[in-house]
Amino acid sequence: MALAALLSSAAAGALTLQRGNGPEPDSLDPQRAQGLSAQQVLRDLFEGLMRDDADGQLVPGAAQRVAVDAGGLRYVFTLRADGRYADGSKVTAADFVYSFERALDPATAAPSAAMLAPIAGAAQRLRGESAPLGVRAIDEHTLEIRLDAPRSDFLRRLALPIAMPVQRGAIEAHGSGFTRPGRLIGNGAYVLKQWTPQAWLELERNPHYRNAATVAIDSVRFHVTEDASSELKRFEAGELHLTETLPPGQLARLRAAHAAELVVAPAYATFYLGYNLRNPKLDSAALREALSLAIDREILVKHITGNGELPAYALIPEVAAGAPQMAAAGWTPRQRQQRARQLYLGAGFDPDEPLLIELRYNTSLANRRLGLAVAAMWQEVLGIDTRLRNEEWKVFVQTRRAGVITEVFRGGWFADYADPLNFLEPFTVGNTLNAVGYADPRFDALVARAAASAGADREQALHGAEQRLLDADALIPLFHYSSKHLVSRKLCGFHAHPLDHHPSEFLRFCEASR
Repeated sequence: MALAALLSSAAAGALTLQRGNGPEPDSLDPQRAQGLSAQQVLRDLFEGLMRDDADGQLVPGAAQRVAVDAGGLRYVFTLRADGRYADGSKVTAADFVYSFERALDPATAAPSAAMLAPIAGAAQRLRGESAPLGVRAIDEHTLEIRLDAPRSDFLRRLALPIAMPVQRGAIEAHGSGFTRPGRLIGNGAYVLKQWTPQAWLELERNPHYRNAATVAIDSVRFHVTEDASSELKRFEAGELHLTETLPPGQLARLRAAHAAELVVAPAYATFYLGYNLRNPKLDSAALREALSLAIDREILVKHITGNGELPAYALIPEVAAGAPQMAAAGWTPRQRQQRARQLYLGAGFDPDEPLLIELRYNTSLANRRLGLAVAAMWQEVLGIDTRLRNEEWKVFVQTRRAGVITEVFRGGWFADYADPLNFLEPFTVGNTLNAVGYADPRFDALVARAAASAGADREQALHGAEQRLLDADALIPLFHYSSKHLVSRKLCGFHAHPLDHHPSEFLRFCEASR
């Protein structure tokens, strides 16, 4: 019996997809989640009106079709008749009305609520004002959304977790505890079976999912893998089918040892260091520019990260003709260092009395390596002392968002969708993601203009906004990410794309490995 049980367990395990997923998810509440690790799981548990397909292209999700009026202000969604939650109940238009109202309620403290700001009345709701919201259930399967102004990217926003439907009854019954296994009832391809904090989350196939017949993998285990080196060891030991990332400096070895399993591609994403502009220590624009110029980005991507990243002298990872870049992009390292010293001394700082700067980051070996390298460069070029402070992901996100004690902090932006505007809007006044505290009415006006225009006028506004952000030295772009994974030869259906979204629904075990 023991042997039979063991063989049965092994057979069952062969059908479980083992995924590395980075840090512990900060939340599985679609309206409250922020981190990439949470979003990856939420795409398995829930489905918004729109969604990404296997190649990252936008397609209808819970909605079967959408009609947009000629003015671009009124959207009418027809929900799928077979849309079901994991408990078998129908997905209705009223669920989306409730979910959008909840997301825009300041009491929810949804970090991505600004993504719904184009909806009529949403901006007022976010300010705590009473205003009619432009979301209405016409009938059980028909949802109307009205906007304040046309937005070419609005449908893309509806694929984000902030716009996913939650069951009102589950939240009213369990409060914040509705995200626990047995209580979390989504409308996605999978349902949460077990969550062991700081270890793994296990999902099983949702039999009521509208497309359940096409879901090939019965269960998925998302492993917490904050240490990329440990994640690699687990992959090489056969414990993982898919890694979340690669450890720094391993690319050459992995190309030789795992050529058939290595997937590296450009990502629409940027790693930066953010300044807390509300902190008086960082009031000096000259100091902020000096700190930026003292960092040798080429050394970072070649010797510290070393996984196909590109040096960044702009926030948006597109170097098209006329696109903004820091003036120093064309300088030699020596020229940058000389200018950094001039700015530092000109701002009144004394190398004999070193400034102490705190650099805060979420716990990971890669972030620590990067922090040590940056600290060494600041010390060598400017004589600055740096205190490195690491925090567990959930704590780090809360600290960064509060903006009270932070000085310089690790930041990064993986685009929610392929639009430059998605990189800029988080830095507008009032945006819940504006952790640097940047406040520039002219910048906000340019972002608003880009959102409401098209063609050359839109491009001009985008370029103008990004240039103002760079000129203000509100952040330090360091490098543009690469999408990098190890994918087991047992796993099929994985497609690299710049957004790096990979729902388990589109993956399958290859026939030869079954």
